[in-house]
Amino acid sequence: MYTYGRPCYPFILSSRAYSVNSFCALATRATKKYRMENTATKSSSPEDDEKTVERNPSSSDSKINGSRLRLETKPVDEVEYQVEYVSGVKLAIVIASVAFSCFLVLVDNMIVSTAIPRITNQFKSLRDVGWYASAYQFGSAAPQPLTGKIYTHFKTKWVFLTFFSIFELGSLLCGVANSSVMLICGRAVAGLGAAGILSGALTIISSCAAPEKRANLIGITLGLNQLGLVVGPLLGGVFTTFTTWRWCFYINLPLGAVSSIAIILLRIPEQTRKAPIRTILPKLHHYLDLIGFCLFAPAIVMLLLALQYGGNQFAWNSSQVIGLFCGFAATIVVWYWWNSRLGDKAMLPLSLVTKRVVAMAVLYQAFMMACLYGAIYFLPIYFQAILNTNAMLSGVYLLPTILPQLFMAGLSGPMIMKVGYLIPFAIFSTVLMSIGAGLYSTLGPNSSSGKWAGFQVLSGIGSGAGLQVTIIAIQAATTGEELSSAMAFLIFGQTLGPAIVLVICNVIFDNALESQLPQHAPHINATAIIDAGATGFRAFVDETDLPGVLLAYSNSIDRAFYLVAAMGVMCGFVLWGLGWQNVSIKATDEQNGQDKKVKESTENGITKA
Repeated sequence: MYTYGRPCYPFILSSRAYSVNSFCALATRATKKYRMENTATKSSSPEDDEKTVERNPSSSDSKINGSRLRLETKPVDEVEYQVEYVSGVKLAIVIASVAFSCFLVLVDNMIVSTAIPRITNQFKSLRDVGWYASAYQFGSAAPQPLTGKIYTHFKTKWVFLTFFSIFELGSLLCGVANSSVMLICGRAVAGLGAAGILSGALTIISSCAAPEKRANLIGITLGLNQLGLVVGPLLGGVFTTFTTWRWCFYINLPLGAVSSIAIILLRIPEQTRKAPIRTILPKLHHYLDLIGFCLFAPAIVMLLLALQYGGNQFAWNSSQVIGLFCGFAATIVVWYWWNSRLGDKAMLPLSLVTKRVVAMAVLYQAFMMACLYGAIYFLPIYFQAILNTNAMLSGVYLLPTILPQLFMAGLSGPMIMKVGYLIPFAIFSTVLMSIGAGLYSTLGPNSSSGKWAGFQVLSGIGSGAGLQVTIIAIQAATTGEELSSAMAFLIFGQTLGPAIVLVICNVIFDNALESQLPQHAPHINATAIIDAGATGFRAFVDETDLPGVLLAYSNSIDRAFYLVAAMGVMCGFVLWGLGWQNVSIKATDEQNGQDKKVKESTENGITKA
């Protein structure tokens, strides 16, 4: 039995005469029964044209022919997918689990900073100091765009757990490392796992929470995650001092297991209907664009290596550095050609990248996080080298940045959804963040605690106010199918921006220190000061030469802060691309209502035709 060329579900009625009321009641019960039967088939492949779902009958398209009732039907892929959100205690557990997972990632990102001196003593690997931090960034930045495609086509829960397992494996490799090379490889593996954790956490929150709750929950999650930037150096100092530096990595194993178990036991809904894995695996290279990844990842690695080597291990005009830059340029051109050829199936779809709001949001996030991480990376050097504090206390001195940032990250989301416009918050964030970063460059050996604390409060309020701007902008500018890829693109910018800027800041700092030491401490061997580390020089510098060394350190750190402030200023140029779209809950509901009416009108017109 067919209608419009598609099979209809036959409801068999007996030959008994029915009144209008009894017939309607029976039809209603049959309709409900059919809906329940089709609920079980929602997880099936949307490409199956044989499975159909009923359309609500009306007097114009329901016909009684003898003892049969025929109802209009339409394919599953034309039925709007309804997300069943999580609520109550289950939602709280899911949010706590993903937030804690992200917290561990940020702790791992910073915990190694205070453990590096002890590690270099054990492995005799002072030349590898830069790699302990950079390997993590390399592993995290390169696969970042691919994670969006993975979350788009595979179950969110199991993809998240897979990335988290890779992160745990990297932590284990670091903990049992018996050489510097093994430790570097472990850091790269941990970074590879971390690449999909934050974007997965944002995807899970968007899938589990209703739209009116997302801003608050994302703000809380991002705010709590920033504690990892402070807790990381503190824990690194505690473990290194009282146990062993290996516990900086072992600690991730039991804590990560707790959060993983909670996610395994709870249901994580999907934002869109996803095909069974058996239909995806045979065409995995098409779904994930593995060729694009194999072109893109080496290009990013070559770029970061060129920036890491230039001015440090090799001169900027050396064949090694020039070769890496040329390799990056050639590979990225080939990747762009391949990406354009695939279109929307590419790792970074051009339809997504060319969206003004998405592109500007990624740039804004890259500049903002570069400004934030640049300050957090070099302020501890100022505290330890110039103010002569230990590693644990330098972490405490970062609280004036983190606490206001936590407060504003949680407050800005609801305020944005209330006001409805992003640009005013982006302007507020950019102005305060840029001013605070610029004021860092005025710090010197004799600066009071009120200055460095006050500057941090200013910068922390600014960065916290802007943390949710880009996330809300992308959520408003993309559909459910694009959201995972867009979030991965955003996290890619957030990872690559600090990675590039920190490398350049390090080069600026090293070159400035080499030139400043002969000016302010001419009787001291500059190479010996640099090789001794940020605090080791005090062991052999006498009291008469110490003020000159401290001034040289202070001036060199100021040069790095100039670039940090410039990143904040760059946010001011790209924020205008976020647009003036109303992203408030009320405006979103009204738009959804209009879209629903248009869809219903279209369907009714087709039915009547």
